[in-house]
Amino acid sequence: MNLRTKILYSIGVTACACLSFSMVGMAESTTDIPAFGPANIPADYDEDTYGPARMMVWDKPVPRVTFSHKVHTMDAGLECDSCHDDLFVMEAGAVAEKGDFTMQSFADGNYCGACHDGDTAFSTSSNEKCAACHTAPDLIVFTKPVKAVIFDHKIHVDQMGFTCGDCHSNLFKMHIGDAETDPDAFVMEALYQGKYCGACHDGEQAFASDTRCTTCHIGVMGFDRLVGHGEKKKEGH
Repeated sequence: MNLRTKILYSIGVTACACLSFSMVGMAESTTDIPAFGPANIPADYDEDTYGPARMMVWDKPVPRVTFSHKVHTMDAGLECDSCHDDLFVMEAGAVAEKGDFTMQSFADGNYCGACHDGDTAFSTSSNEKCAACHTAPDLIVFTKPVKAVIFDHKIHVDQMGFTCGDCHSNLFKMHIGDAETDPDAFVMEALYQGKYCGACHDGEQAFASDTRCTTCHIGVMGFDRLVGHGEKKKEGH
């Protein structure tokens, strides 16, 4: 099996492996994510040969970008020196600190983009393959300018069939909390003008953003229940 075929074979496996991880958007990120469940670790998996068993997770410049050594080595047949040290320094976190670990850099053929160019493997600019590497949280919780508003990725992707490119990055930048950095702009009036969620929630494509308020607005009490503060407050009364 040649290199191109091996990498193409890994595409489907990568998507399945990465899509299985999710988290609430406001939770702290962690690098302690298994590449596969404890019951699915192959008996012949050797970290010295195939690389770390746990998923690599980058949180810079955007959070929750994942990479599985197993998919690329054990499954696709690549060797360690296929990427190290020409593409990646063999030191966890070193690339993220350089400041050029970006999608534009990939498009220029650097890092993951050396293979993920649309020819050897799926392109890093493919809107259909975002979830192969970006592990979107099921639930996003906005706390600014009001507390609290929720957005459910799962409903929009799994039930409605949207892809990442439908909203990112023309409506929302692919970075948790970015919209909240400008609380004067991320307001209901902006939605009424067709910005942010209002691009679809206009009363025609989806329910209008000035209706069904509690679908998205869970308020302070809803936020407390979501993060587990409700019982503590109840005990305090």
